[in-house]
Amino acid sequence: MRHLLLGFALLYSLLAVAQTGYTKVDGKYYPYALDDCGDTLIIAELSDVSISSPEFFASEEEYKLYRRYRIYAQRVYPYAVDAIRVFRETEYMTQNMNKRDRRKYIKRLQDELETKFEDPLKKMSKTQGKVLIAMIEREIDTPIYELIKDLRGGLTARYWATLAGFYGHKLKHKYTVGDDPILDAVLDDFDVSYELPEQTATLPR
Repeated sequence: MRHLLLGFALLYSLLAVAQTGYTKVDGKYYPYALDDCGDTLIIAELSDVSISSPEFFASEEEYKLYRRYRIYAQRVYPYAVDAIRVFRETEYMTQNMNKRDRRKYIKRLQDELETKFEDPLKKMSKTQGKVLIAMIEREIDTPIYELIKDLRGGLTARYWATLAGFYGHKLKHKYTVGDDPILDAVLDDFDVSYELPEQTATLPR
């Protein structure tokens, strides 16, 4: 700690006597300072740094599983983000619709989503699908089965639950934190939450 405090003190003293200004990096302007040696010190706010990843693993297999989950989470993350966005917007836009209009809205939305995502989703492995489902269920706190049932009806939900069963997925069982601690640690690093933009939230109902 003593060395850390000395380091901060040294940095502060350098900045206090340095020349300052702004420099452009990748289209953005950042403040900078020149120290006595002529070196440029760019001052910028760093993104959040994750500290949730385990430091130690019980075995080599556990570490390999963590790495595999992490790679798959990076691949499915964009689809999870879009799924949550669509869910939140649909939830808002259809809350005051009658059943018929709601079905029409969801059917039109489904056609658009199938065009965009059907091929990529078909190419996902069993484990990638597991990670994607976990990301979504963890955010909405609802089993995928119930989500499908609410949007498309019980018959469609049962069809997908049966089909998913052949690949080892139990759509009726919601993802529960603690069942897979390694996956928990990975998903802690991926934020798929979505807040409605003001222009959407203020649309007439």
